[in-house]
Amino acid sequence: MGTPLNEHYTKLDQKYYLPTFRRFPIALERGEGCYVWDVDGKKYLDTLAGIAVNALGHCHPAIVKTIEEQAHTLLHVSNFFVNKPQVALSEKLTQISELDHVFITNSGAESLEGAFKIARKYAHSIGRGGHIISFENSFHGRTLATIASGKKKYQQGFEPMPSGFSQASFNNLESVKSLVTDETAAIVIEPIQGEGGINVADKQFLKDLRAYCTEKNIVLIFDEVQSGIGRTGYWFAKDYFGVQPDIMTLAKGLGGGVPIGAILSRAAISDSIDFGDHGTTFGGNPLVCAVALTTIQVIEEQGLLQKVQETSAWLRQKLEQIDSEHIVEIRGVGLMLGVEFDFEIKPVILDMLQHGVIANVAAERVLRIVPPLIITQEELGEYIDVLQGSLNKLKTHA
Repeated sequence: MGTPLNEHYTKLDQKYYLPTFRRFPIALERGEGCYVWDVDGKKYLDTLAGIAVNALGHCHPAIVKTIEEQAHTLLHVSNFFVNKPQVALSEKLTQISELDHVFITNSGAESLEGAFKIARKYAHSIGRGGHIISFENSFHGRTLATIASGKKKYQQGFEPMPSGFSQASFNNLESVKSLVTDETAAIVIEPIQGEGGINVADKQFLKDLRAYCTEKNIVLIFDEVQSGIGRTGYWFAKDYFGVQPDIMTLAKGLGGGVPIGAILSRAAISDSIDFGDHGTTFGGNPLVCAVALTTIQVIEEQGLLQKVQETSAWLRQKLEQIDSEHIVEIRGVGLMLGVEFDFEIKPVILDMLQHGVIANVAAERVLRIVPPLIITQEELGEYIDVLQGSLNKLKTHA
């Protein structure tokens, strides 16, 4: 950090870009596999993966080839026309999810917005209102509707919030029931809360929530923007929990690095949507759909679901061996893990960065580990060594 070209680009960024991110003073230039290099040539092990986006790492040959081939064929057409990659991706997503309908979006937040609309349209079709229940510490995006369903701190300064949202306590069915009214359309939940600190839902709670939503004819939405597409060692976290939602939202890892999201839904719910009820200009264009389909195919061909389960078991064992009295808990599923400490860990993240490892914090005290699904035990061993060194340095300076 602080080297000439990094400083140059950081100053330009600060001059021209809207100051919404607390960026590290590093300008990344290229990547390969699980590593990236900055403009001054320094190499970093990337265990953030663009926040669980780069499922196959950086510049995976199959993705590069797909982008090149599709760029020579067709980049964008209006959704007034059918395009082959979108049809192929839609078919594949319904097969692996066992849901019926697909709508392709550009991002996770857009996927949630669309899911809310589908749920409300269905609720209105059965004479019900549009009340939506989410959960404390949830994060569903940065649009007005998604911050209305998320943490209060993200709502500050943007009032008035859209109406019709309330929050229940995570893993507490009685809390949910206390908020349900005759106007309740949907309940939205991250099976594993990402930004909230890698908080894992209790399996029995999700099963009971599913049964309750079925009994009350309330739409159950799973936000799998971060946990989907192999991140947990299953195609979706819902498969790990053994609970099928009515609507599921995807993004992040689906495109392996290109911006794409998706809404998957049961026909009984989404059949309420009519022509003109929803739309998108860029969503579902041939380029991103072709890349997403390639991402799924590579995960299948390379057996990455099983690999993630094996790698994560090894990693969790190594994390449990970390020498630090400050670790509160290790939690998560697959390669979506969190290590909670009893102090705010940003200094640890900064020290790891200086030693060539990109790490990340969620909820101030949780080390979030969401590397590419292709990461090896050797690379994770490098991560563990740097983490231990940074913790030792902190202990020395305490």
